[in-house]
Amino acid sequence: MKTYYKKRAPVYDAVYAYPERQEDLRYLEKYIPDQFTGLKVLEIAAGTGYWTQFIALVAESVLATDATTETLEQLKKRALPDSVSTRQADAYHLEDIPGIFSGAFAGLWLSHVPRQKYREFILGLHSKLTPGAIVVLIDNSKAQCNRLPITHEDEFGNTYQNRALQNGQIYSVLKNFPTQQELHEMTVDISSDLQFEELDNFWLYRYSVKKQPGT
Repeated sequence: MKTYYKKRAPVYDAVYAYPERQEDLRYLEKYIPDQFTGLKVLEIAAGTGYWTQFIALVAESVLATDATTETLEQLKKRALPDSVSTRQADAYHLEDIPGIFSGAFAGLWLSHVPRQKYREFILGLHSKLTPGAIVVLIDNSKAQCNRLPITHEDEFGNTYQNRALQNGQIYSVLKNFPTQQELHEMTVDISSDLQFEELDNFWLYRYSVKKQPGT
């Protein structure tokens, strides 16, 4: 999957031009930054920075991370304020990232996390967040399967799609569609103020990192 996204980096933003997604995108482009006003935001799997550009308008700072340098190079081509910095980082190993953050965002990332690693990912993310931090996750709804049908499923219930690059190369890419119940189970006992909303082409999940007694 990492190889696929490295090679696709220069044309990745084409997914934001699909006509059926435009109404949802306008809604998300307003909703997402509204959650992060004045916060120090850690962005996971920032890719080419499509969402970074909106969050950066209102956040105190944004650290945009991604596993590949190719996508971050595309991000750096955007006209972003000095409050945005970048770092190559594995979403499952955030311990080397300095600082603690009051907000976190991951766009179109959780669908690429194996179901058996949901909790591992979210606990690693929370290790970099303050109590009360705001977390927003968004991803594709199953409407995406109209363009990219599921090809197979593995023993853990993870589903896969075939993705074609411009040169015709085909990659099998993990693409899950977690339910509201799965999202709640992923954050059980470590979250509060949970909000789930399903749009036509996307879903969003917003919550606060649960404060421990005495904090």
